[in-house]
Amino acid sequence: MMRNTVSDIWKLYKKGEKIACVTAYDSTSALLADRAAVDLLLVGDSLGMTVLGHDTTIPVSIDDCLRHSAAVVRGSEKALVVADMPFMSYHGSSHEALKNASRFMQESLVSAVKIEGGEEVADLVKKMVQGGIPVMGHIGLLPQAVLVKGGYKVRGRTEEDEQQLLKDGLALQAAGAFAIVMECVKSDAAKRIVTALDIPIIGIGSGLGCDGEVQVMHDILGLNPDFIPRHAKKYLDLAEQINGAFTQYKDDVKSDRFPTQENWY
Repeated sequence: MMRNTVSDIWKLYKKGEKIACVTAYDSTSALLADRAAVDLLLVGDSLGMTVLGHDTTIPVSIDDCLRHSAAVVRGSEKALVVADMPFMSYHGSSHEALKNASRFMQESLVSAVKIEGGEEVADLVKKMVQGGIPVMGHIGLLPQAVLVKGGYKVRGRTEEDEQQLLKDGLALQAAGAFAIVMECVKSDAAKRIVTALDIPIIGIGSGLGCDGEVQVMHDILGLNPDFIPRHAKKYLDLAEQINGAFTQYKDDVKSDRFPTQENWY
């Protein structure tokens, strides 16, 4: 089976077919999403919260992302796998950023990387693409800048902010980004930005006008029992089902109902 490439994502966009993307962090979740024919798997630095127990993405290291990205690649066959470059892995010299990006391509074997930012990272995106590294951009709410911005804030509320987002998108497009994630932008502003650009815009919390959607796996599967963000839809309540299974297992062990003769050698 041939894995999706950036050209396949482009073909979906040109046909007007929405691009389905979900985060994945390990080989099992990658296998299951891949079997559902999800177009693109994003190994998000959101693994800081979903897997590693942090409050933000800031503590996530490049080694964390490399390890989880490699697992997702091993677990999938068809989906395009894109890896987030984590906090401060591309904000130093362009030489260091290119070296870090190349590690994802050579060590994790992902098909592309994603970096946050607009005009300020456009030159770096251009250098990465010229070096043979496909890049997905990310504008709107930028989780890696949460400490600077003072929290998670919706973008595109003012005409000035919308124009800056448009400039960011155009800069990334001109630099050669094959697609852009647009996070938590007011839907009317997001639609105008999508119309002005000529590459796929994959939304999260930015309305139906986007060319596709990305969601965090834990949110749509209901794996976080305490919080579901506004931009997500809970398709299952796995947290409750898993808790029930663990409870039944514990009770069976304590009451000698498990293991039975069928379960030992």
